[in-house]
Amino acid sequence: MTDATQRGDDSRPRRPTQKTTAKTTQRPTPTSTHEPGHEPRQGPTHLRGAKAASLAAQQLHDLTGRDAEAVVGMERTDDGWRIEIEALELRRIPETTDVLACYAVELDGDGDLVSCRRLRRYVRGAAEEDR
Repeated sequence: MTDATQRGDDSRPRRPTQKTTAKTTQRPTPTSTHEPGHEPRQGPTHLRGAKAASLAAQQLHDLTGRDAEAVVGMERTDDGWRIEIEALELRRIPETTDVLACYAVELDGDGDLVSCRRLRRYVRGAAEEDR
């Protein structure tokens, strides 16, 4: 046995270590350039549509226990998003007689639920007339 083995040292070759420091970049502080009476928008600048739709479907499920079938409409509002979701209300055989409902789910800019209401109910196989 060598002295290194007797001391419990590992004799495997080691890679040299380099100390690196993370570079931090400071972003300039935005200055206010809005005109008096026109306040900057405080709405949902960071919540994208796909994420809003996913959150709305989850919020609807948590609130009603209904599974979302489809997102049938989306609209960005001043305060967030308004998403219309088609959900299964009552499963029947055959599936063409299932009862579906369309819900309007409103989220704020952070994705939190503001309101949820059922707009209409209908049978899956029924043709919808234009309004």
